[in-house]
Amino acid sequence: MRVLMLGSAPMAASAAAWPREPFDLVLAINNAWRIRPDWDVAIHPYDFPPERQAVAGPGQRIVTEAEFVPAQNLYGGFVYAGATMAFTAAYWALAALRPSVIAVYGCDMHYPKAGPTHFYGSGTPDPLRPDVTLRSLEAKAARLMLLAARQGCAMVNLSTGPSRLVFPRATQAGVAGAVPFAGDAALVEAALAVERELDYLVPSGRYWEEPGRFDVAALDRLDAMWLAAAALPLRDVG
Repeated sequence: MRVLMLGSAPMAASAAAWPREPFDLVLAINNAWRIRPDWDVAIHPYDFPPERQAVAGPGQRIVTEAEFVPAQNLYGGFVYAGATMAFTAAYWALAALRPSVIAVYGCDMHYPKAGPTHFYGSGTPDPLRPDVTLRSLEAKAARLMLLAARQGCAMVNLSTGPSRLVFPRATQAGVAGAVPFAGDAALVEAALAVERELDYLVPSGRYWEEPGRFDVAALDRLDAMWLAAAALPLRDVG
């Protein structure tokens, strides 16, 4: 299964004109369901305004924290994965479908200082807020890419501009041939061992209710391990 994951960057609006091929499923994050009517899955957090939430039609479904929190907990939880990286939660919510490729578009977490920040105008650059889980967005993206690869899923980035993601770049034509990037297997295992030792899982997903549990320095060291495992110098920032 090849998945197109849509975010809300200004460029994302161009996906409205894309052919459905080579994608088997369209996943829309937050407001991105507005981009094209043939979305299959829409995901939003618990505090997403009701008036901006998608309404599912035939063959469509909505994913909320009731589904993605337990799914993400199976893979370490939000403290390690990054709380507002909705595509991380979305991936684990879809893990049972065994996607072979997830191609993300408009999810770059890059916010220009002038002009529109989202396809619908201006929005809040939520991933840039001070947060213990968001100290390195690159590390969180690396973790997702490497763990997805262990399940045979390639994470690629269809965007062409600046990005905080570390996924290999791809074109629509190249999606079908994308292969998982597994990185350094030994370093991946070492990072997972540190996560088990830290034991920072918050079953509710609401890690902010337990701030005293987390050692920021330890999380920074862990982020560095994930970046090393992903061979960050190979990253193409466009």
